[in-house]
Amino acid sequence: MHHVRTVYDRISAAGRPEIWIHLRPRDEVEAEVAAVDPGLPLAGRLLAVKGNIDVAGLPTTAGCPSYARLPDRDAPVVARLRAAGAVVVGTTNMDQFATGLVGTRSPYGAVRNAVDPDRISGGSSSGSAVAVALGMADFALGTDTAGSGRVPAALNGIVGLKPTYGTVSTEGVVPACASLDCVTVFARTLAEAETALAHMTTGVSHPPERIPGPWRVAVPGPGQLGELDSGVGDAYEDAAARLAAGGARLRPLDLTPFTEAAAMLYEGAFVAERYTAVGEFVDEGHPDLDPTVAAIISGARDVAAHRVYADRARLASLRTRALDTLGDADALLLPTAPGHPTLAEVAADPLGTNARMGRFTNSTNLFGLAAVAVPSGTVRGLPFGVMLIGPAHTESRLTRIAALLTDPPVRLAVVGAHLAGQPLNPQLLALGARQVATTTTAPSYRLHALSTDPPKPGLVRVTDGSGARIEAEVWELPAAGLGALVASLPRPMAIGRVALADGTSAPGFLCEPEAVGDARDITGYGGWRAYRASVGRERDS
Repeated sequence: MHHVRTVYDRISAAGRPEIWIHLRPRDEVEAEVAAVDPGLPLAGRLLAVKGNIDVAGLPTTAGCPSYARLPDRDAPVVARLRAAGAVVVGTTNMDQFATGLVGTRSPYGAVRNAVDPDRISGGSSSGSAVAVALGMADFALGTDTAGSGRVPAALNGIVGLKPTYGTVSTEGVVPACASLDCVTVFARTLAEAETALAHMTTGVSHPPERIPGPWRVAVPGPGQLGELDSGVGDAYEDAAARLAAGGARLRPLDLTPFTEAAAMLYEGAFVAERYTAVGEFVDEGHPDLDPTVAAIISGARDVAAHRVYADRARLASLRTRALDTLGDADALLLPTAPGHPTLAEVAADPLGTNARMGRFTNSTNLFGLAAVAVPSGTVRGLPFGVMLIGPAHTESRLTRIAALLTDPPVRLAVVGAHLAGQPLNPQLLALGARQVATTTTAPSYRLHALSTDPPKPGLVRVTDGSGARIEAEVWELPAAGLGALVASLPRPMAIGRVALADGTSAPGFLCEPEAVGDARDITGYGGWRAYRASVGRERDS
């Protein structure tokens, strides 16, 4: 129960009641955690849920008390996480009816930023993001129609993972624009976000086949990012440079179709879908309606039908252009938001400030893409984040690329079938690895040809002075990529420290000693490539 006590102590000490709409009593949460099977993958992990997603027994308000309903069952996405062992702490504040990217449009109060309380937290999933950032929950659910699962992540220094539309059920979610809404997850690390998403999805989707090689990351052409707050452009360039240093290949992209589509989400006919969702309720004129939200939704009532069809045709054209310019790139790198406004700036210009916040995020769901927002340092002492956007169902690929920004790369020594040009090298390339050195091991190893398919050698360290130097390559890859490789490694292969010729060492492929008893000793060839070449010559002779 120590974890629950720690979280509730943080909630009490923070003095931030605007984060929550309904916070469950601590003793209820402690009792539920105690009853969870400790063998479940999310056992005892504390979950915050955006206030427009059903949690059995807690009112679903969508940020409007007079709209509240009391669900008798969880939304499927909440039920799936609970079945995996997660325990709900409470429901969180939000821009009313998920209409906003600022986090201030709520009768429960403006949700202030986790780092600077004079700044916005971002919306509409404001409470969920700040709860995670301040350690009041291990992870949280948000929703994302125009960027609400990404902008709050960037402004509070956490991860926001937005899956492809339809990957996670939106049943039991108060709709904003039902044809675009996505349930998203906030976490403090990529690994936590990926783990949660794995239990949220309704099925397995497979991305298009990817030709192995370095990650291909598109970046906008010069001047296409538009007006940015001071320091944001430099921070973005630094993120792009770090991706390149991590082995990604950057290529230019015309951002125009993305920004033109982004403007259509609120300025065009698509806003009419917000009226379809809750317009009749808003027209009743309840006193707890946020005036900005009410004006946006009521104003959408009069959108002409012909505009809807015209905008759909224009969007189809923009989507074709956007996907053409994206080409075979694995991801598009963008700042998540162009700046970080103060609460006063939003109060002075609520519509203009909100529109600016969605410049880079609004088009993602209109184009049917996946995205992940990750921290990327600070700008003037405030959290700064970037976003990777990719084709549908490439969430796993995007998180591996994002790991180049959030996890320092690790080295891996290879001596056999994973060498450049060898049959298993594509496994490394698919994990974002890049070759950084060609060398040899220290003179303390023997190499054996194993009877495997495809053929692989077994590298074994010896201490009797009979060892030799073996040809080796050193590769760099994200730490998460190394973890995936270790998890998939078949016996008798293993990962251990390999001593290199320059006196350093790195994790590398070794072999269990008992597996080489009957294997041919090929140490004398000096390496796997030389041995395989000799086998080819023998076969040809």
